[in-house]
Amino acid sequence: AQTANGIVIVDQHAAHERLVYERLKAARATSRVPGQLLLIPEIVELDAAARAALLDEAAELQALGLVVEPFGGGALCLRETPAILGAVDGRALLADVADALIEGAGRGLAARIDAVISRVSCHGSIRAGRRMSGPEMDALLREMEATPLSGQCNHGRPTYVELDLADIERLFGRR
Repeated sequence: AQTANGIVIVDQHAAHERLVYERLKAARATSRVPGQLLLIPEIVELDAAARAALLDEAAELQALGLVVEPFGGGALCLRETPAILGAVDGRALLADVADALIEGAGRGLAARIDAVISRVSCHGSIRAGRRMSGPEMDALLREMEATPLSGQCNHGRPTYVELDLADIERLFGRR
């Protein structure tokens, strides 16, 4: 994007992931995160540790718009996903959430839920390399301007770099 003094290059996935993360955190702080009931529930096979981690935190996950139920054997039935994510790969989402829960086993519930929110936000984000329309890019930039901490993704990487005109001129040997 062009600025008054140069250009900004945005990592669309990292930026959108941060925006989704902040929206999910805000929704969770005020109430339950709205969920999208799946027309056809997804049956997901997981190892015993992942299945147990998800079922142990089923009530907290439901507050995040993620509804799972036991389905016999090593399977879970995924009935609802956070609406903000749109269409997602249920198996990948549940595996990622289970990993976040297992990795954070020694930490408090709030820290583990933040880790889950971070993982969930990745699944609903614009993918790197996807061609965005002008209005989509503009909406992303406007939301970044209005969102605190949008300068870095959930993993601590920058979501954009800014090059002012002097930097650009130096790159081309003009200064």
